[in-house]
Amino acid sequence: MTLADTEEVWADVFASQIGDTYTPPTLVLFKGATQSPCGGASGASGPFYCPADRKAYLDTEFFVTLENRLGAGGDFAAAYVVAHEVAHHVQNELGILGQANRIRQQVSEAESNAISVRIELQADCLSGIWARLAQDRFNSVEQGDIAEAMNAAARIGDDTLQRNAGRTVQPHTFTYGTSQQRQRWFWTGYETMQITSCNTFETDNL
Repeated sequence: MTLADTEEVWADVFASQIGDTYTPPTLVLFKGATQSPCGGASGASGPFYCPADRKAYLDTEFFVTLENRLGAGGDFAAAYVVAHEVAHHVQNELGILGQANRIRQQVSEAESNAISVRIELQADCLSGIWARLAQDRFNSVEQGDIAEAMNAAARIGDDTLQRNAGRTVQPHTFTYGTSQQRQRWFWTGYETMQITSCNTFETDNL
């Protein structure tokens, strides 16, 4: 249902905000392990989007991990994860993902990580746009759902994951952003509903 919601929402956003046609991704659900043009994947690697085949790969076990181990339960926490991967497809459609990944291949590991953080935070922001427009259009967002998404964003921030693993927090190794950043960018998209508000690449204040 979330995937269907994203298709309608992003078709409207592309038409109204950038005057273009949106082509939705394919969603691949797997359990345990799978192969993609972007390499192999397992439950340990988490959900991912592969630009080469324009598919979002989701291990169904990840949602169990999300709830039981990370403390981010609820159907809308799972919907946020789906929306985040679809947001990477939106970035791909806009030409942002390919450009960012090309630059990542030419710079140091620390610089590549920093670009990755901007990619992920933009996807969080785009997820916020979807959440607000799905709420307005389908009335499918119930009371407490946004809190579930915000909680999920907090639980999978790099600093929180490192801290919970008993490790020292090392910002130069971040590839997704802090819990606070992930929440803030999701909320930015939710409040503004504008793709232009999600330009994480042009700000010094992540």
